[in-house]
Formats: sequence, structure tokens, C-alpha cells
Amino acid sequence: MTAQMNVPSLLSRAGAVSALTLAAVGGTLIAPGAAPAAQATVPTYADKALNIAASKKGSPYRWGATGPGRFDCSGLTQYAFRKAGKKLPRTAQQQYNKTRHIPAAHRQKGDLVFFHSGGHVYHVGIYAGNNKIWHSPKTGSWVKLERIWTWKVLYGRVR
Repeated sequence: MTAQMNVPSLLSRAGAVSALTLAAVGGTLIAPGAAPAAQATVPTYADKALNIAASKKGSPYRWGATGPGRFDCSGLTQYAFRKAGKKLPRTAQQQYNKTRHIPAAHRQKGDLVFFHSGGHVYHVGIYAGNNKIWHSPKTGSWVKLERIWTWKVLYGRVR
């Protein structure tokens, strides 16, 4: 048999049992007219971090807290990425300095969103898509999904 032989020809020559063995060992076998199966994707650490942050929904804000029950903004992002297998520094500014900076047009779910004023980063959340972030905003609040409320944001991708 040659590598250029098509599947129907291969089936007729090899027989059903051999074709099934071939499919199991060497590749994919698709019946005529059938659509190929969707490829399963492995979640990235950014996907995992996003899901971990979302799982903390309702956890109360506490300045300086890094979890697992209370968080400030950078404590939530640090906790989520640590649980996903990536190490981040403690503060929002330090996290911004550590990430690969990306334009808004290339942001993806799981990227960090940094809020800034006068060259200083003062808040961070995890991008959830649709212009929303998971974050722990302020005293008296809790971890929540919220719309990004300003255009004064920067984006960073954890390496």
C-alpha cells in the first residue's frame, strides 16, 4: 500500500477489521459523507486562571488579601494564576511590569486588564470576553464579573 492511496480503496483492500485497526493505530477514519469530529482543545493556564477567578464569585474584598476566601484585586489575579500553574508578583503594578503587553485588538480571555492613571497602574482584573472582567474591586464589594468601565486600560499576557 502507498501513502497516496485513498480511504475507500484502502477499505476495500484491507477489509473492515484491518481498517479499524489502521484507524486506531495510525489516524482518523471518516465514513463517506460524515463530518469530521471536532478537535478537543486543552485548556491553557489563562483559561484555567479565568475559571478559577470565576469560581471565587462572591468572595469578599479585603485589602492585601490573597485568598482563598478574601481577595484584593491583585490578590485574586495572583491566586488564580498560581492555581493554574503560573507565578505572578503581588501588586497590580508589578504584575503589569511582568506581563507581555498587548494591544486591545489582540486581547484574549485570560489576559490581565490593568487600569491606570498618570503612569501608575492601580487596579487589575482578568479578561472574560465581551468587554468584561473578573475582579475584586474595592472595600465593601466582592469578586464579580463586571463590564470594563473605562478606556484607560492596558492589557498584559502572562508568559
